[in-house]
Amino acid sequence: MEFGQEIHNTLSKEHTALNRVCSIFAQLLQFMPRTEFASAVAEHQAERHARGFSSWTQFVSMMFCQLGHAQSLREITQGLAASEGKLRHLGVERAPSRSTLAYANQHRGWELYRAVFGKLLDRCGAEAAQRSKRKFRFKHKLLSLDATMMPLCLSAFDWALYQRNKGAVKLHMVLDHDGYLPKFAVISDGKTHEIEVARQQEFEPGTVLVFDRGYTDFQWWLKLSQQKVFFVTRLKDDAEYGIVQQNPVAPDGGIRRDEVILLTAIQEQGPCAQMRRIEICVEEKQETMVFITNHFKLAASTIAAIYKERWQI
Repeated sequence: MEFGQEIHNTLSKEHTALNRVCSIFAQLLQFMPRTEFASAVAEHQAERHARGFSSWTQFVSMMFCQLGHAQSLREITQGLAASEGKLRHLGVERAPSRSTLAYANQHRGWELYRAVFGKLLDRCGAEAAQRSKRKFRFKHKLLSLDATMMPLCLSAFDWALYQRNKGAVKLHMVLDHDGYLPKFAVISDGKTHEIEVARQQEFEPGTVLVFDRGYTDFQWWLKLSQQKVFFVTRLKDDAEYGIVQQNPVAPDGGIRRDEVILLTAIQEQGPCAQMRRIEICVEEKQETMVFITNHFKLAASTIAAIYKERWQI
C-alpha cells in the first residue's frame, strides 16, 4: 500500500476519546511544535490578512497534499473534508474551501515556511547526528552538490520553455552527508546552469564539497581555495596543466599517479592555483578515473572514496 493511501486510510479510521491513536500524519506533524510554528507566524506577520484561515491550517493542508499525492486543490479539500470530524487532533478546526486555500497559496509570503523548514532541518540534523555513524575519519563537513532536470508538459506549463518543443525546470541540491539531509534546494528554469547557482552559495571554511564535472569553473575553484573550502571532483580530459610535484604512491593500491599540478588557466593567481591530481585505475569498470582536489593531506584512496560517496545524493 502506498504511503499516501496509508495516511488517508489512517485519517479515515474511527478515533475516540478512549482510544487516542495518533495517525501517521499526526506523528509527522509532531516534528513541528505548534508553539514554534506560532512564534514563526508572529515573527513574519504571516496572518495579517488571514480572515480566519490560519497558517497552521494551510501548512497541514499542503502537507496532506504532499504526503497524500493530491493532484489538485479539489483533492486536498475533499480529502480533508472526508475526515472532518477527525481533524482536531491535527489542530485543524475545519477543512478549508478551495478558494480559501488557493488565495492563501497565492498571496501569503514564503518567508514563514523557509523559517519552518530551517527549524525542522536543525531538529532532524541533531537527531541524525546522534544516530548516524560518520563514514570518514576526517572532521570536515562533507556536502554533495548536484542538479537534475525535471521535464514538464509545455501545454500545461508554458513558462517552463526549455527547448523548442520541451519544457523543464532544474532542481539544484546540496546534500549534507551527516544524516543525508538536504542543506539547500532551489528550483530554476531548465536553462540555468548548475555552476551559476553554485557561485551564489557560501560555505563554511573547512567544508569538503564533492561534485561532478558539470561544476568545472577554475575561477570558482580558486575562490573556494581562497575561502579555505575544499572540493573533490573529476578533471576534464582537455584541461591544461603543468606538473609541479610527483607524490609517491603505493604499488598495489590502484593509484597510478598522485601529483601537484598548476592549472594553466589560473597559473598567474599564485599558490592558490595549485591543485592535486589523482589518477586511479578502477578494475571493475576497466577504466581510469582522474580526480582533482585542493586538499593535499587526505590519502588518495580517501579522495576516491569521497567522490564515490557523491552518489548518495
